[in-house]
Formats: sequence, structure tokens, C-alpha cells
Amino acid sequence: MPAIHFWGLILSLLLVLFLPFLIHKIEQNLEIFLFLMGCFTVTLTGSWNLHLVKEGFVEPISITVTVLIAGLVFRFFRQRIRKEIFSLEKQLGYPLFAFLLVTILGLCSSVITAIIAALVLTEVISGLRLDRRSEILLVVLACFAIGLGAALTPVGEPLSTIVVAKLRGEPYHASFTFLLKLLGAYVVPTIVITGLIAGFVHTRAVRKEESLQTDTAETISSIFVRSLKVYLFVMGLVFLGQGFRPMIDTYVSHLPWQVLYWVNSLSAVVDNATLTAAEISPDMTVFQIRSALIALLLSGIGLIPGNIPNIISANKLGISAKEWAKWGVPLALLSMLIYFVILTGLSN
Repeated sequence: MPAIHFWGLILSLLLVLFLPFLIHKIEQNLEIFLFLMGCFTVTLTGSWNLHLVKEGFVEPISITVTVLIAGLVFRFFRQRIRKEIFSLEKQLGYPLFAFLLVTILGLCSSVITAIIAALVLTEVISGLRLDRRSEILLVVLACFAIGLGAALTPVGEPLSTIVVAKLRGEPYHASFTFLLKLLGAYVVPTIVITGLIAGFVHTRAVRKEESLQTDTAETISSIFVRSLKVYLFVMGLVFLGQGFRPMIDTYVSHLPWQVLYWVNSLSAVVDNATLTAAEISPDMTVFQIRSALIALLLSGIGLIPGNIPNIISANKLGISAKEWAKWGVPLALLSMLIYFVILTGLSN
């Protein structure tokens, strides 16, 4: 790989990793920023071709349509959904309700998408009227579960869409159920355990007037705009993956899985789909792919820019970066340490 390509890609990676964290405007327009960076990296490496352009236009369609339809349905039935959920919360009590909320949203996010699951979460939280500390912790735990569950199908979130797209050919022939088979045994128990933690820590939650609030109901136009941003986001990630392909094939795919696992803790400062697009390759072994994806999914909860549900929930509920990091960073580090021990045992 020419030196100009190598250093250009290094610069691009640093920009993608840190600008969303350092510049608020870029964080707010992450989808457009990543689309532009994807175009830049493909141009830098001279990787444009008809197949890539077609892939860029086709791959985002499924997740975009899902987001659009679910968003419209949710808007029109918003009040009815909230009424039923709040009635259920009163019947069950906080601890059981918190467990079911986190677990069900986590498990369903692979079908309704991480974005819609996050929107449902924000509506539920805004009506609970718990103390602010309890609500923020519940949001962080729920986003953790949503981010994990959404990775089980290619319509759940951009990360899973990109993985299936990149592994569709030889030797994996990734289909709709590929990620469920690859990660299901790890993700599903973690979601349930996260739900149990949410129920346990909310046994002492109390009602307060000063709690998290959502903004007003979304308009039709805002739903279409968000869907368009998702489309550009996934397209940009497809382009990023192709642009970084020469570097990944030369260096990253040959790293020991232990090194790649901890390198992926960078997912805390940028949406984990970006790193997925940059590093997942058909040349990697199943164990490399699995361990890399687990690290990305776990570390993504650390900070607000780390995952789409984090960004949506924090924005709509007014959670600051410092408030999020108080719970997100310890959760990410602890879960990564636990799974590193598990994966080390399995690799021996």
C-alpha cells in the first residue's frame, strides 16, 4: 500500500474517531459527517467502482424502510402506547417493570431496530417520574441491552447491516441469521442479566417531579429526515469499509484477537458501526470476527457517541456527557473484562 494512502487513512481514522467527540456540531450531524468521510476514503484509495456504488445505494434500504415505517406507526399510536405502558408499570411495580423494559427492548431491537427501541425507551422514561439518578441509570442499561440485541439481525442497526454486507461472499456467505448464530449465545444471556441488574438497582427508585423529559411529539417531516440520515449513515459506512479495506487486509486482519479486542474499546467515542466498517473482513477467522464484534458492542455503551441508541436517548432526554459517562464507562469496562476472560478461556 502506498505511503500516501496509509497516512491518509490514518488521518481519516483519527478524524472519524475523535471529531464527533470533540466537536458538538459533528456529533449532532454524525450521519452526514460519516457519509462525507466514507466518500473521501474511497476517493483517496481509488476504490470507486460500479459494484461499490450499487452496494452503497442498496444496502441501506432495508434498515431505512424499517425505521421509516416504525417511526410513522409509533407517531400515530404514541399516546395509546404510552397509556398501556404506564398502566402496566403501575400493575407490576418499578423493579419488575424495569427488568421487563430492558429485557424486552433488548430482545426486540433486532426486529424493530435500535432507533425505534430507543424512541420507545425515551417515551417510557419521560412518563415514569423517577428520581433523575435512577432514570439515567435505567436509560444507560436499556441502551446497553438495545445495542446488544440490535446486532442479531441485519435490520437491527448499521453495525449488523455492515457485517452481513461485508461477509456475504466467500467464505461465510452471511445470511439474515448469520449474526444470530454467531453472537446469540453471548448476547441473549447478557441482555437478560442487564435486565436483572436494572430491576435490582431500581428497587429503591422513588417518584420525583424533576425527572427526564422528552421533547414534543415528532412531526412527519422529522421522521422522514431521520430516515434519510440513517440511509446516508449506512451508505457512508459501506464506503468507509471499502476505503479502509487495503489497510485492514494488510494490518488489522492479522492482529491477535486479544489486541483487536482492546483496540475496539475506541468504540466508546464513536458509533461502533464505524469501526466495524473499518476492520471486519472476510479474511478474518470466525473467532476474530466474534471477539471483535463483542468488544465493539460492549464498549459502545461507554460514552454517548458510542452507539445510536445512546445518541438518541441522551439528545431527547437531555442527559449530559458527564452524566452518561458516570454509568456508561464502568459498565463498558466491567463487561469487557468479563468477556475477555470468557473468550480467553474459549480460545485455549
